[in-house]
Amino acid sequence: MSRDHVQSAPSGSAEAAYLELLARDASAEAYEQPVLLARAEGGPSDRIAALERAKLLALRVRAELEGRRRREAELSALFETAHDLAGLRDLDAVLQAIVQRARSLLGTDVAYLTLNDPARGDTYMRVTEGSVSARFQQLRLGMGEGLGGLVAQTTRPYVTDDYFKDARFQHTRTIDAGVRDEGLVAILGVPLMLGPHVIGVLFAADRRARVFEREQIALVGSFAALAAAAIDTANLLTETRAALAGLERANEIIRDRSAVIERASDVHDRLAELVLRGGGVHDVAAAVSEVLDGTVEFCEADAAPAGALEASRAEGHAVRHGDDWIAAVAAGGELLGALVLRGHPGLDPVDQRTLERAAMVTSLLLLARRSAAEAEQRVRGELLDDLLDARDRDPRLLRERAARLHADLDATHVVLAARLDGPAADADEEAAARRRLWSAASHLAATRHGLAAARDGGTVLLLPLAAGHTATELARRTARQLGTAVHQPVTVGASAPVTELTTHPETIATAYAEGRRCLDALHLLGRAGDGAAAEDFGFLGLLLAGDRDVAGFVDRTIGPVVSYDERRGTELLRTLDAYFDCGMSPARTKDALHVHVNTVAQRLERVGRLLGEDWQTPARALEIQLALRLHRLAASDRR
Repeated sequence: MSRDHVQSAPSGSAEAAYLELLARDASAEAYEQPVLLARAEGGPSDRIAALERAKLLALRVRAELEGRRRREAELSALFETAHDLAGLRDLDAVLQAIVQRARSLLGTDVAYLTLNDPARGDTYMRVTEGSVSARFQQLRLGMGEGLGGLVAQTTRPYVTDDYFKDARFQHTRTIDAGVRDEGLVAILGVPLMLGPHVIGVLFAADRRARVFEREQIALVGSFAALAAAAIDTANLLTETRAALAGLERANEIIRDRSAVIERASDVHDRLAELVLRGGGVHDVAAAVSEVLDGTVEFCEADAAPAGALEASRAEGHAVRHGDDWIAAVAAGGELLGALVLRGHPGLDPVDQRTLERAAMVTSLLLLARRSAAEAEQRVRGELLDDLLDARDRDPRLLRERAARLHADLDATHVVLAARLDGPAADADEEAAARRRLWSAASHLAATRHGLAAARDGGTVLLLPLAAGHTATELARRTARQLGTAVHQPVTVGASAPVTELTTHPETIATAYAEGRRCLDALHLLGRAGDGAAAEDFGFLGLLLAGDRDVAGFVDRTIGPVVSYDERRGTELLRTLDAYFDCGMSPARTKDALHVHVNTVAQRLERVGRLLGEDWQTPARALEIQLALRLHRLAASDRR
């Protein structure tokens, strides 16, 4: 304050100068000026004494005002921190604000906060403000080490005026190196408490010696309490979120399980209803198709992929095959068929079990149908036995009995003799295998509107022959189907197609004998597990056929050439005779026929187009020569 300014105050009021100083918020040093000026001017002693009293009073007022301002700032900072805590969204942001405000209010160089790490058993630096040392910012301290360790042990604040000279706490090389890098001297540490437990320490520190006042220690303690509350709130929020997430997952699981139970109940109800109202396997497939939102089909064992079907039967579960799923329908050791879920590769375990359950229900339905059909099968066997043995039956009665079994004896049929191949361990196993063969043959006959019976250690079948098919095709398909059903090779010999079974029942016995001869021929030729008819053996078929179908053999072998000569008046048959008589030499053939060699070549080329390119192979040539001789013999007989 200037001399003129002090003199401007009324001379009778010692307090006026100090009131002006208080109003201007002057520094503490400015309060000495009025006293010094009065003494310099030689003022009376009572005035100087009054000024001294006024100075002391003014300084006391000034200190009170500063304290109130400081407490107001502290309370404002605490209020703001509490407000941040109430709207806690980011724990790191709240802790950073606490450390910043503590440093600002105390006017320290550095403030920082450490937290305990129970998992690692140490303490780590969580937040720093004003720090310049990377090593200090990355410190990890063992429990009980340094000033923070002392605070944690005693759960009380501690202050050191000179860190490196203080022996009250445990110094370590790591901590001292970090503090030295940061250049800290005076440090105040206050515990962060959650109930009776210390979870960390809040620090304020200076790079010079300093004495922290009691109010400053209390202020840092208030910030530490807010920091602990923030951490506790964040932990509670984390636990709450985790609990909510767990509840949500539990609800999802409950919803999924509820849906699974509901779907399983729906499947159970549908399948039970189907069984009760006498539904079939295709009804089961249709019901499961709706539940699985896909296409489920029942197919015979030989129509399903063999590898996947066998794997499903062995494992007892549905197996994936490309984009499809295969569930074996089996009973005991017998494979009855399969349920196939089409184009549904992403099948979850619940739907997989649904498909497997449907396969089990299907097998039960088939077994039930089989039990009901066994009587019908016995009836079918009895009818076939009568056709084979009792040849004087009334044709009308035979037709009626066949009609009740959905068989048409007036249609073209083939008689097939089937026999198991493969060794049996004992007589019981062989008998069981024969029963399985008869059961599979009866099932096949029922589905094909035919008849089946057990006979001569094997099975005989009477199956209708579809238009455009041959006895050979039927024999091979039957061998394959029966073999798949009983899991063992089955050899099948077939007769030539037969008709008029009711009017000429003896035809069936003759055809059965022919089928058995074909069956024996297959075994002699090493073709076990295969199927064939007499027509497959060429001229050997004449030996196997009971009626020696010479005309049929000639027609199958050279019929196209005979028809060509008859229609066009050519001499292809005569040329063939001469060609074989001349040792298959075109040059000698043209001499025998007295024609040009080109004529022989043209005729033989025409024969090749009629009989096939392989007509000159040894086997075909032998059959053609035999057919030519039989044709000549038949022609001479007609003459």
